[in-house]
Amino acid sequence: MSHSFNKLWIHAIWATKNRQELIDYSIEKKVYDYIREELIDLGCPVRIINGMPDHIHALFLLNPQKSITDVIKQIKGSSSHSINGENLILEKFAWQTGFAAYSVSESQLEIVYNYIKNQKQHHLKKNGQDEFDEFIKLHGLNNSDG
Repeated sequence: MSHSFNKLWIHAIWATKNRQELIDYSIEKKVYDYIREELIDLGCPVRIINGMPDHIHALFLLNPQKSITDVIKQIKGSSSHSINGENLILEKFAWQTGFAAYSVSESQLEIVYNYIKNQKQHHLKKNGQDEFDEFIKLHGLNNSDG
């Protein structure tokens, strides 16, 4: 085969430092726009970004020239820099160190899209940490970091 083809959809989740509820309704669109713009700049087309005051979900195509770790690190760094630079909140904004990222098959894309789209309704029933723990378990990963 003379050409390389790949199409890797990623569902990434990361939280604010100490899971502080820092992303309220008044700034969430701006925060999501920062993240969307950075993903696009990194060559990662975005399907959807949504979340809660203490965490973000993003569904995007991974640029084959980049690692997931590098992409998430860059997104978190640039978005926190923008949030702090524009003084969107009174205190210093920061993300937690870690993140979770899962590949999404084409057949599950709409299900994951709708799940992310409906975060606010979903979290009426389940908090962010319980959701994260459930994802870790569902995907057979160890959550020893708490």
